[in-house]
This record gives sequence, structure tokens and C-alpha cells, in this order.
Amino acid sequence: MAEENTKPIYSKHVGEMLTVANEYCMFVEKAEDYRKQDIIEYMYKILPMLYLKGILVPGTTVGDPSANEKYVNEMQWERVFYAVKGKLEEDDKYWIVRNTGLNEYEPQEASLSDNLADIYQDMKDFLMLYQRNSDAAKENAVADFKNLFQNHWGIRAVRALNRFHELMFDPNKDPFADENKLGLD
Repeated sequence: MAEENTKPIYSKHVGEMLTVANEYCMFVEKAEDYRKQDIIEYMYKILPMLYLKGILVPGTTVGDPSANEKYVNEMQWERVFYAVKGKLEEDDKYWIVRNTGLNEYEPQEASLSDNLADIYQDMKDFLMLYQRNSDAAKENAVADFKNLFQNHWGIRAVRALNRFHELMFDPNKDPFADENKLGLD
């Protein structure tokens, strides 16, 4: 048992990431039950936590790559996408500037619902695979998670957080309309 606890897949940081990922997934799976403002406020709080916990997850070596599996299918992804898009309405779309290489930049339209559904897929796949009762599955879950953080969901979380920050502190909105906006309920 002592040897098991020293493996990166059983680290404190992996456990904390599992907790935050689970909270995120449970929320977005019920997005249709929330008001637009609830979604904005929740994402403004959870996305920095996801990102920070993602940074802290240790790298690990995969002994058996055949133990890797994906769980979220297209229908599940679309359910999250359309639920969030329906709630955010016109605030779903935003613009980013992408570096196309050699110091060339171009504007590109982005979508919060697309970002959040992509993050959901990566988090849910991580959670489901990690729950398998084998070290090989857990190694694959953590290694894939770390790779996806670096190459997929991490940048989406940062971009979405930037947009949620804008929505939280819109200068055209009365800042005192909701005095408990940032309360940590």
C-alpha cells in the first residue's frame, strides 16, 4: 500500500483535480437548469481552479497504452454544447486573436459553449478512465489529462475565463445590480 501512495497517479494533486473536474462536470451536465447569470458566475469561479489544478497534476509514464479509453460520445458533447449555448444566447460568441506563425495574427470567432463542451469532454473522460480499477487505466487517465491540458483544454479554459471576466464586469451594466455577485456560496 505504501508503494501505491508514492506513484504520481495517486498524488494529492491528482485527487484535487478529480474533485474539481467532477464539480465542473456535474454543473455543466445540468446547465439547462441554471440561469444565464448562474452559469457566468460559476464559470468565472471554476475555470481558474481547473487551470491551477491542471498545472499541478504530475506527469506520469504509461506502461500499457491499450488501457486508454474515451467515454464521452458526440451526443453527450452536443447536449452540453446546446444547453450552454441556449443559456448564453448572444454572449456565447466572442473574438480571439490567434498567432498564425511568424508574428502574424488574425482574429477568429470563438464560442463559449464550444469551449465548455470541449473542457467537459476532457474532464469527463479523465474521471471515467481514472475510476477504472487498474493502475494502467489511471496512468493513461493522468497522462492523457496532462497532454490535453497542454494541447487542448488549458487554452480553452483561459480564453473562456477571459470572456467570462468581461461578462462579469461589463462596464455597460450597473455594478451594484447584484451586490453578492462574487459571493462564494
